[in-house]
Amino acid sequence: MGARYGLILCAIAALALTEQVAAAEAPVPGWDSLTAGLQGLPAKVLDKLPERVRSDPQIRQEVGRLILEAIAVSSIQAISSDPDRPMFLPLSNVVLNVFQPNADTVYRAADIAVGGTYRLRGRKGSVRIANIGVFPPPNPDGHIRAFQYYDINKLSSDAEGNFDVLLSPVKPEGYTGDWWQLDPKAVRLLLRAVSSDWSKERDPAISIERVDAPATRPRPPAAELERRLTGLAQSVAGEALLLVNHVEQLRAEGYVNTKMKVWDVAANSGGIFGQFYYEGVYDLKDDEALILETDYPRGCNYASLLLTNEIFETTDWYNNESSLNDSQWHVDADGKLRVVVSTKDPGVRNWLDVAGYPTGVVQGRWMQCSATPVPSMRKVALADLGKLLPHDTAFVTPTERDRIIRDRRARFQQRLLW
Repeated sequence: MGARYGLILCAIAALALTEQVAAAEAPVPGWDSLTAGLQGLPAKVLDKLPERVRSDPQIRQEVGRLILEAIAVSSIQAISSDPDRPMFLPLSNVVLNVFQPNADTVYRAADIAVGGTYRLRGRKGSVRIANIGVFPPPNPDGHIRAFQYYDINKLSSDAEGNFDVLLSPVKPEGYTGDWWQLDPKAVRLLLRAVSSDWSKERDPAISIERVDAPATRPRPPAAELERRLTGLAQSVAGEALLLVNHVEQLRAEGYVNTKMKVWDVAANSGGIFGQFYYEGVYDLKDDEALILETDYPRGCNYASLLLTNEIFETTDWYNNESSLNDSQWHVDADGKLRVVVSTKDPGVRNWLDVAGYPTGVVQGRWMQCSATPVPSMRKVALADLGKLLPHDTAFVTPTERDRIIRDRRARFQQRLLW
């Protein structure tokens, strides 16, 4: 009896030890690192905001949404990014609302290998701006500046608009086709397709392949998949934290309802070279409005205005008229552009709808324009707009506004967003 009892105790002890070892081993190595890294992220994001903002229950939930957006875009990259067999993946848009996307721009990115040779081919489309930015790894502070930008519209093409261009650190001997020099330290290509007239302009269709690597893709090893899981939390945090306090920084500098600040976004945030940005904070009650007014350049390839919320997400321009560009706004007879920002629809053609966000940023940009004026900005009573705007200001009826919003939503949805 004693011997049998001892064997039973040994079996129980062995089973318990086996269970302890199994519990100590992560079912999916790297997963616990991901979840642990995300655990404290909401608090880190909120800590970058002033008390009046982070104590707002609505904004706290919007911070949660911002983090989900960062998780989504980072997860797409972690799942599919492959410098040896790359593809242009969605980076930022009306759904993946990180890095404060421009309402008129489709952003897609492809990771590349240092020193690799790549072939891009496809159809040009007809958008005014279609650029490929060549980027190094980001700095530790998250800021980044492109090595160079290349213009798809300047490539050779056939009668159907098909193009074919090689990217490499050194041009191959005897190669006679279109060629772009690839900085030997580059790790990412960023496609920006900027459309003003969403109903007529067509986005480029583009593919990418590494030509100095085998065409087929082997099964990704477990160590590589674990590395991606382990690094995902850091990537998400970088995206969620990068610009979340930008509105508050502008507010602290005094750019509220009265003046605009010129922002050299290309110098530290990867913006397109030569694009002129300006922005200022709006802070409005329901019975107030902002009037933006500026001389309009004689020539301009692209110009726009948009709104952001308090945590620097671009305000929902898909369901609201929260952005306007040079194909959408009306320039007055005196050559000036006037735009009204308000909570309630004032009936003017050039209206930016805050869409329920009483404070945020008005941001504008001029691209390849003959002049780059910075608009004036003044807060007025909404009821006084009629006597403050020119008599020939363009107005729309509620029915016309409804049609405008429905049409812009349909046109935007028909773009190549993914």
